Amino acid sequence: MNYVQIANLVFDILYGLTGLIVLHYIVFALVGLFKKKKYPPTKEKLRYGLIIPARNEEAVVGNLIKSMQKNNYPQDQLQIFVIAHNCTDKTAEIARSLGATVYEYNNPEERTMGYAFRYLFDRIEEDFGTQNYDGFFLFNADNILDENFISKMNDAFVAHGKKDIITSFRNSKNFGENVMSACYGLYFVYGCLFESCGRSVLNCSTRVQGTGYVIGSELVKDGWKYVTLTEDWEFTADQLIEENKIYFCDEAVFYDEQPTTFPVMWRQRVRWCRGRWLVCVARLKDLLKSLFTPKKKNGNKNKFSIYDMTVKVLPVCIITTALFFARLITMCLAPVFFPAEFTLTGVLLHWLIRSLLFFAFSYVILILSSTIIYIAERKRIKNVRLSIKILSTLLWPFFLLLATPAEFVAIFSKNLGWKEIPHKNTTTFEELNEQANI
Repeated sequence: MNYVQIANLVFDILYGLTGLIVLHYIVFALVGLFKKKKYPPTKEKLRYGLIIPARNEEAVVGNLIKSMQKNNYPQDQLQIFVIAHNCTDKTAEIARSLGATVYEYNNPEERTMGYAFRYLFDRIEEDFGTQNYDGFFLFNADNILDENFISKMNDAFVAHGKKDIITSFRNSKNFGENVMSACYGLYFVYGCLFESCGRSVLNCSTRVQGTGYVIGSELVKDGWKYVTLTEDWEFTADQLIEENKIYFCDEAVFYDEQPTTFPVMWRQRVRWCRGRWLVCVARLKDLLKSLFTPKKKNGNKNKFSIYDMTVKVLPVCIITTALFFARLITMCLAPVFFPAEFTLTGVLLHWLIRSLLFFAFSYVILILSSTIIYIAERKRIKNVRLSIKILSTLLWPFFLLLATPAEFVAIFSKNLGWKEIPHKNTTTFEELNEQANI
């Protein structure tokens, strides 16, 4: 074997090992595609607090509250809480007019959603007592709930002993607005169909994806402590470390508004990457420790779920990119060490052909995955023009590829803070449920 052959073998092994640590994703995807976990209806109707953090959300918060009030669930078992967080508009006024319990909190130094949760749970404890509720739903102000959302989530919550976290199917209310919103829609449906669904069927813990989940009141008896840029990642990691599990309820659907422009998308993606990186730094040691320690007495530890979460917080994009350029540098050294055998043009051409074949294969696989999503979830992805479906399918791999530069920018963005994501889509509960029933 010559220098180039040996170098290729070494890097193929390294790539293979990197791929091996995420090989279980394929199993989850296949299981989720062909099997759903359903929960039996229960007559037990628990009492819930419905949490809405809102920052300048006057255009959308009313539609979420109305969708809660029109849900097929006993309204006397629900209390809606809105935390108007650093607002300068009529969010609080609108929420109060619709019957929500509203608290206002202004602190420019505490701008993430986690701070809003922390303040609100402290107020609920003082005024109502968090333990007077069986659980709490956490939303974003731009969400809208399917008419059976709370009932289906209650079925799952009761089935799991009223203690595990239950997350739900995240659809998009502006899926078909443009190609950007469609790529976002694919991203979240991908997470539900190919990740969360299979994990729950196989009794593994999934993760919270921002919003649309319910927690037991026991988890907030001492308040809320997750205030980073991505409190959902931090919360998920801690729940697995503390031997709690997160399940997915496929039948509970809520709708989210997605960004429609590149600048907003980029800002949000960098924030996600920064938050995940901070969680990796803060929680990786504890995750690894939990992976190799026995479970607590009466604990609910699933070590494979902890391994899965450990892999998820790792900067895999950065690792694979580093290997990509390390291979390039190694190839470029071939004519330096062996000038009689190799030319720079020859080794670069060899490297380029291998790289293009890899990217072409990856592109085809990702195109196939987005096509499968549109087919498998055709009953839930409505009002998307064929042209938008085709363009979003073709651009979907590039949308995912942006995670790599976003990871690098996030690592070096020391003063990255939470910035407002504008929500203007005024789609109503009636419109969405009419679409869903077509």
